[in-house]
Amino acid sequence: MNNTKAFIFDLDGVIVDTAKYHYLAWQKIANELHIEFTHEHNELLKGVSRVRSLDIILELGKVTASQEDKDRWLVQKNEDYLTYLVDMDESEILPGVFPILKFLKENKQPIALGSASKNARPILEKTGLLPYFDAVVDGNDVTNAKPDPEVFLMAAKLLNISPENSIVFEDSVAGVQAANIANMISVGIGDATTLHEAKYIFKDFTEIETSFIANLIK
Repeated sequence: MNNTKAFIFDLDGVIVDTAKYHYLAWQKIANELHIEFTHEHNELLKGVSRVRSLDIILELGKVTASQEDKDRWLVQKNEDYLTYLVDMDESEILPGVFPILKFLKENKQPIALGSASKNARPILEKTGLLPYFDAVVDGNDVTNAKPDPEVFLMAAKLLNISPENSIVFEDSVAGVQAANIANMISVGIGDATTLHEAKYIFKDFTEIETSFIANLIK
């Protein structure tokens, strides 16, 4: 297996379980605004920027707000979210992820993170995963949100690998679409019905055998 491919991972809900913290932080703001915000509603925010996420919540409650209020809520949401991250450690890594990263490293495959999160680097540090990544592209580096493929194209460029030789692991519809638009192989992690546009779909990383990864490298 001497072929080299780029393996690009989304962060939230793919390699670490930070999605629950986003939900709690958004729910707190929704409660203050008397907007019902359920786990089902939270699915609408997957892979979406912080600004757009707030707009979606306001739309759910048919609430109009000034830019000043919006800016205040965005800061509040991030501060609440960051308080949840303080105690993060390797226990937040989702099951099955670590063996795949280890296998890729052993087979000298370049690995990148491609995430909308602006807190990606500290999360990777806290979970001890940062040394596994050859490149990190996050919300601080890109201007366009998924399904725009900017984040993945930048990651592939940093790894010096063409898009056609890149594999993306994503749990959101927008992320899968971004990978497909970039002409990359999309691997959906999550619900098969929701992620039906992905080339391959697994419920989670425990379902992914190293033989599957080995075939992608060939």
